[in-house]
Amino acid sequence: MFAKLAALGLVTYLACSLVQAQPLNTLSPKEKKEGWKLLFDGRDLKGWHRYNGKGVPTTWKIEQGVLHLDVPQTATTPRDAGDLVTDALISGDFEFKAEFKIEKYTNSGFFFFVQEAAQNKKIYDTGLEVQVGDDALYQKESAHPHSSGDLFGLSDVRLQEPKPLGSWNQLTVSLKKNKLVVTLNGFTVQEHDLTSADWKQRMAASKLKEAPVGKGKFSGRIGLQDWNTNVWFRNIKLRPL
Repeated sequence: MFAKLAALGLVTYLACSLVQAQPLNTLSPKEKKEGWKLLFDGRDLKGWHRYNGKGVPTTWKIEQGVLHLDVPQTATTPRDAGDLVTDALISGDFEFKAEFKIEKYTNSGFFFFVQEAAQNKKIYDTGLEVQVGDDALYQKESAHPHSSGDLFGLSDVRLQEPKPLGSWNQLTVSLKKNKLVVTLNGFTVQEHDLTSADWKQRMAASKLKEAPVGKGKFSGRIGLQDWNTNVWFRNIKLRPL
């Protein structure tokens, strides 16, 4: 019996080791079969550009396969700041996943359905933001306290499930048959029917009411926010559904 248990333990350990050993920013055979694509390969920012501009701001740095928005604590000169968006336009149903890491004071976000245009001076004028931030710091006794997983200005998370500062968090966002779902660290924190009266009321009361997404256009670029605080991203992936 002991030998069997020991053998079972060894198999379990090896299986876990193989899962953990998958290199950063790569696709497993299962992911490839399911149609996942890398949006960030850990080597460069090919496929991304500055929102409403060209090139990539120099404060977005790649460090050992991780994308780091590097904001010096005591900057003495102006930063080359700017939000990032994908070159590719995303339309139709999709599933997105990524990992992010934050520190104290972090305030950032993932944007979806971004439409670049002269009238949309800021990325938050057009895109739907899934908030990323220091939950403990941004708690306030008011609506939309900026918890990770919030749909900024639209909907608070149903429960807070962040990991400790400095840990990697797992986020997924999916759109399928007009149903938007957000999960954080394996917990579903948002579920919305984008054709429902509730969603339309939320949009009508938000700053996005005149944006394309506020009028029911659910296509565009994916973006990463530069809000003058440090944040880290890796394993950014997307697949059509």
